[in-house]
Amino acid sequence: MHDETGGARTRYPLSMRLLHWLRAVLIIGMIWSGWFMTGLPDEATAKFAVFYPNHKQFGVLVWLLALVHLGLRYQHRRHLPHPPVGLRPWERVLSHLVHRAIMVLTLLTPLLGYAMSASFTQSDGVPFFGLGQVPELLPKNDKAFALFDTLHGWSAYTLAVLVVLHVAGALKHRLHDRGGDTDVLARMV
Repeated sequence: MHDETGGARTRYPLSMRLLHWLRAVLIIGMIWSGWFMTGLPDEATAKFAVFYPNHKQFGVLVWLLALVHLGLRYQHRRHLPHPPVGLRPWERVLSHLVHRAIMVLTLLTPLLGYAMSASFTQSDGVPFFGLGQVPELLPKNDKAFALFDTLHGWSAYTLAVLVVLHVAGALKHRLHDRGGDTDVLARMV
């Protein structure tokens, strides 16, 4: 999968492609579940018995997978596909910014969610798939909770917008530029 010069691949390594799609499903699910659960009335049993605990533990998983992604990216850094030559300068800059922002927010959003839960005085902790609770390292403080709640919400909505922009860019290059060197979807499938 190396190019003629033996340099960068034309596709991402299988481990990165699988991780990309797993993270995509999890992040979209997290955005949907966060939006859905906060809209449920507090009297709905599933809100606090099902949605919140699962949202928390999957948030920890998203954060851990973001770290794995960074590790794989570093490990394969010399052989990753280069940006397509046919991209316009503004497309190259926008693509770079969107990818970096998504990465930052997949690290930051779960951390803000964790800080929100850890600082809430009535928190029941952050479970992690039957392995116990994630240690709460922050002092209980409902004012801090309110701040983390706001930041987590803004971060999640910003991430949602960036995911839509990422998908729109991939579809634009797939459908509009089909067959051209800017059709990057094949790199990730």
